[in-house]
Amino acid sequence: MAGMSKLPAVYRHGLVLASSMAMSYWITMKWLRERSKKLAEKNVNSSMKSHLAKRDQNVAVDKKFFRNLIRLLKILVPNPFSSESLFLVLVAMSLIARTYADVWMINNSTSIESAIIGRSATLFKENVARFAYAMPLIAFVNNGLKYTLEELKLRFRKRLSLYLYDQYLKGFTYYQVNTLDSRIANIDQLLAQDVEKFCTSVADLYSNVSKPILDIIIYARKLTGSIGASGPSLLVFYLICSGLVLTRLRRPIGRMTVTEQQYEGEFRYVNSRLITNCEEIAFYNGNRKEKLIIRDAFERLVKHLRSLIIFRLVMGCIDSVVAKYVSTCVGYYVVSRPFLDPKNSRHANSSYNEILQDYYSSGRMLMKLAEAVGRLVLAGREMTKLAGFTTRVTDLIGVLSDVNRGHCVRSGINHTTVAQRLDHGHIRTQDGIIKFDNVKLMTPNGDVLIENLNFTVRSGQNVIVVGPNGCGKSSLFRTIGELWPVASGTLTKPGSGHLFYIPQKPYMTIGTLRDQIIYPDSHDEMRRKGIKDEQLRDLLDKVQLTYLIQREGGFDGVQDWIDVLSGGEKQRIAMSRLFYHKPQFAILDECTSAVSVDVEGFMYEYCRTVGITLFTVSHRKSLWKYHEYCLSMDGRGKYTFQPIDEHSTEFGS
Repeated sequence: MAGMSKLPAVYRHGLVLASSMAMSYWITMKWLRERSKKLAEKNVNSSMKSHLAKRDQNVAVDKKFFRNLIRLLKILVPNPFSSESLFLVLVAMSLIARTYADVWMINNSTSIESAIIGRSATLFKENVARFAYAMPLIAFVNNGLKYTLEELKLRFRKRLSLYLYDQYLKGFTYYQVNTLDSRIANIDQLLAQDVEKFCTSVADLYSNVSKPILDIIIYARKLTGSIGASGPSLLVFYLICSGLVLTRLRRPIGRMTVTEQQYEGEFRYVNSRLITNCEEIAFYNGNRKEKLIIRDAFERLVKHLRSLIIFRLVMGCIDSVVAKYVSTCVGYYVVSRPFLDPKNSRHANSSYNEILQDYYSSGRMLMKLAEAVGRLVLAGREMTKLAGFTTRVTDLIGVLSDVNRGHCVRSGINHTTVAQRLDHGHIRTQDGIIKFDNVKLMTPNGDVLIENLNFTVRSGQNVIVVGPNGCGKSSLFRTIGELWPVASGTLTKPGSGHLFYIPQKPYMTIGTLRDQIIYPDSHDEMRRKGIKDEQLRDLLDKVQLTYLIQREGGFDGVQDWIDVLSGGEKQRIAMSRLFYHKPQFAILDECTSAVSVDVEGFMYEYCRTVGITLFTVSHRKSLWKYHEYCLSMDGRGKYTFQPIDEHSTEFGS
């Protein structure tokens, strides 16, 4: 204490200020670590744990961050002649114009004030008139900068979103990411929200870094001629030192940003579950249980956001002191040196008005330079936040790339790669036949359902598939549809365009009544095939749904078809969809359970007439007569495949 009392007052105050900020930061970090640990250890709902579990990630502004950012920037700006490159140049030009407008405003304002102090009405009128003439141009520069920046954000988002959707909707990637790979939960939030936040953060960072750098260059050049190079150099040195310190202190923000997005995804997930399963929950009167689940997810999000707010409060105080107030003090010190130094001969013969005008001009430029230094230091805060979004988007691209190459990772098998464990079989493409040759039927988790599956089905040989729940019926169809890999052996099948699957609950797309029948074709594709609405009417007549044309406003009528159509109507729409596409083989998975027996019989006869070979899963005995073979699974790894004759035992009711 005695030693501190001997220090000059300014150093004592600075030391006390630095010590208090360091102590506040240490206390905050200790509290945040304890709070995060308790939040992670909290016993959340077990049904969410497996879906929402995430591995810890170290997020920081480091070499890995810059490598990932450069990788993403190559997607956002694919070449120097792209539209994004043009808008980057336009933003840079707007920033330069904005800085020169600020310099002109400083000089003009100083001239106006000098005219007022010098009581010169002529100079006052001239400078005010000059300012009035410049108003439209300055307004255009300011708003032009806003426009180019917003357009740049939009183009970045479009470019990245289209790239991600191309990867996500390539083949069966969208299915495999959501069912066979457990590394990403809530991919809808990543594609919709995180991409938008990443692109906004990149564009803002470009502006928030470019503008201060331009200001520093231009103002330093202007000031070097008036107060010397030592003043701007001192500010730049302060920028480097304070930037390194603040960047190190802000490192937790990147990790907290990633955690925030994960908790936001959890909250969206539990709400979407309630919407998707609202009818089943209502039958169970499960509103109280769902309320507990939603509140639990929301409480986790709120507690984390509160921790983030407190950390930002402490860092905001440190940022304000270091990047704004201390830099301003440094600026005052630098600008005062030529005026307070009695040995400086620059103003030895200057009048009071000349000294005042020089101080106003140099001082304001130096304050602008100090503000630019402060903004550049604070840009590190945005960069730390960007590191979190960069990690999220980069992880998504990595998972999509892996899945497109056939590599899936599931936590259920100790994070091993599914493709390396299962994808040892072969698929051959051949029309008119489905053949299993020593195929091991296995789930993605590695559970073997049938060790060696051997049977052949040729066109015209309808097969009915029977067996208890969990015996492998759906697994068989997923393997045929190439949704699951072939573990071993050889599967011979027609191409994907010659195989059609109809589940018990058919999918109804967004669009018109016509779109429901021709899905996944578009209207243009239908016309290119030479099919007209009259033929679609005939298909609806075959499934006894022609009344929908009038009831729903024709083929161009748009409805929420999931709610408008009954269960039986949806199943018959799906059968008309099958008749429209006329594949070689069709898989019917309890797809006529809500259809009357007579209509069902007519549809099966029509399939035979047009040459569609059927794989049918059904518990109705009435359907056996439309099939030639029976594939029976016992659920214990055994199966039989034999023709149906008068001695065959029919299963079902």
